[in-house]
Amino acid sequence: MSTANRRIAVGVDGAEIGTLAVKWAAQVASERKLELVIVHLTHGEQFVYGGGLSGYPELLDAFREDGLRILEAAEEVAHSIDPALDLDTVLQMDSAARYLIELSSSVRMIVVGASGRSAVTSALLGSTASAVLSHAHCPVAVVRGRTESAMFVPDGPVVVGIDSSPFSEAALEIAFDEASIRAVPLIAVHAWTDAAIDEVYGMSRLSTWWETRADDERRLLAERLAGRQEKYPDVAVERVLARDNPRQVLLDYSAKAQLVVVGSRGRGGFRGLLLGSTSQGLAHHAKCPVLVVRG
Repeated sequence: MSTANRRIAVGVDGAEIGTLAVKWAAQVASERKLELVIVHLTHGEQFVYGGGLSGYPELLDAFREDGLRILEAAEEVAHSIDPALDLDTVLQMDSAARYLIELSSSVRMIVVGASGRSAVTSALLGSTASAVLSHAHCPVAVVRGRTESAMFVPDGPVVVGIDSSPFSEAALEIAFDEASIRAVPLIAVHAWTDAAIDEVYGMSRLSTWWETRADDERRLLAERLAGRQEKYPDVAVERVLARDNPRQVLLDYSAKAQLVVVGSRGRGGFRGLLLGSTSQGLAHHAKCPVLVVRG
């Protein structure tokens, strides 16, 4: 295993959801015998003028002291999960998006919280998290859940969204691996909607077409899963074929899952399963962590 595959990184900002992200990341690192890198980014660049000369050294010192305090608290949280956990801390005065994207090329996974007071663990509303999800070189885990009890479902399944794009292949492989490591079932969800067609032609004229389409989608799901159940004989797989909004189906399953895994095309959005509001819906409303995997 390469050095990159031996580390995962988590962004923290001192907010409660950041603490939950550290706990989740520490658990993942502990189970896989990985090093955990805890990162705090302070937006100090707006106080730097003319060729890197600092305009407010006292303020920058205060930022650094606050950052060190946040990192120390996060380190204590991580060691409460595993006292023997191998970890490192990083304090940077840099753009959150730029640093995390660069870091993603040398780690196995980036973990961020779904809300917080800084761009490191933003609510996926702004450019930082969107850029990280679109351009990261490794999977990005968005820790969802408004309370600790709601976020961690020890016996809950891993849920993976499947579509016809090649990007869901990588998501499916990781989802099987996650289910195997966690010793839980895998729910493979393939959902689509034909709302636009229904509006034009009406359901009365589409019954035959729908049966044919359902057979095609069932075949697609079977093809995606072919071979993987032999590779992971310990993982029990439940197949879900739904003619429904993919976003809503995955959100519904997130209520009982411990992890939802989806694929991402990067550069400006999500492909296939994750079209527009689906990615936003999962980021904002999923009841469990969401792992976004690039192709």
